[in-house]
Amino acid sequence: MPDWLLPLLVPVAAALAGGLLVLAFRPRGGGGGEGVALLAERMDALSQRLDQSVAAQNERLARSLADSAERTQDSARRIHERLAVIDAARANIEALGGQVTTLAGILGNKQARGAFGEVQLRDMLADRLPAEGWAWQHPLSNGTRCDALIRLPFPPGPIAVDSKFPLEAWQALRTAPDEAARLQATRRLAADIRRHVDDVATKYIRPGETAEGALIFLPSEALHADLHALHGALVQEAARRGVYLVSPGTLWAVLGAMRALMRDVRLRAEAQNMRLEVARLAEETGRLDRRVGNLRRHFSESQADMDQIAITAQKILAAAARIEAVEMDTPSPARAAE
Repeated sequence: MPDWLLPLLVPVAAALAGGLLVLAFRPRGGGGGEGVALLAERMDALSQRLDQSVAAQNERLARSLADSAERTQDSARRIHERLAVIDAARANIEALGGQVTTLAGILGNKQARGAFGEVQLRDMLADRLPAEGWAWQHPLSNGTRCDALIRLPFPPGPIAVDSKFPLEAWQALRTAPDEAARLQATRRLAADIRRHVDDVATKYIRPGETAEGALIFLPSEALHADLHALHGALVQEAARRGVYLVSPGTLWAVLGAMRALMRDVRLRAEAQNMRLEVARLAEETGRLDRRVGNLRRHFSESQADMDQIAITAQKILAAAARIEAVEMDTPSPARAAE
């Protein structure tokens, strides 16, 4: 039975019980009208109280239903928001799974893996070095093409970079199910490293054309760490032959140092040009000084000539004055007739 029904039934039961008692103790003769009137009044009072109780109970029930509906709507809204978040997370997980599958396909395909490493290497070179500081797929004098050539001045000279590396043995090493498979994969990885280092040292290190070293770009930090941890002797052997294995992080630092070197060389070249321009300016200044001296000498000579001319003019003026002051006798008319 609902909780709200019990308060309504109690007054009704009390009213019925009172009516029955009145009817039971009513006299058999007269006086029954007063009992009936009293019962009617009590029934009216109970009916009013019952109506009030029902109205109050309805109001409480309406408020309770409204509160419940509001709480239900709020819960539904929260559930909808959580479902939206879960749906977005599911979509992100599906997209990430597709990316992981794509990356696994790239790393599993030699050509795609090589293209992936080349794109990563090219983006890093374009970001860290000036356009004239490197070349892509540069041909060497021995007929081979290196993936990239970093144009450094001598010394050390241009450095060739190779972006390809055998990853099959490394992947077999990481997925080895037992110790025997792990040992076999380790030997295979060492042989692949030694063979690839030998190829790079033979093809990309050209005395007089390139630097005495070359770089092998590894597109994976994990591979770079595993090689140094498991095959440190091979890495040192490659370094002694002038072949250095670099990961994206270490190549970033190396390219920063190379960019600083290129900037230093460019500044030295600009300083040399400025020194030559200053020497030319000094030469022109000396030539100007000599010409000013000649002009000053010519001006002094011209000034001396002007002074001599002025003296001569004064003498001419004095002679003219003396001539003008000379008195000459005027002849008589008779002497003129003779």
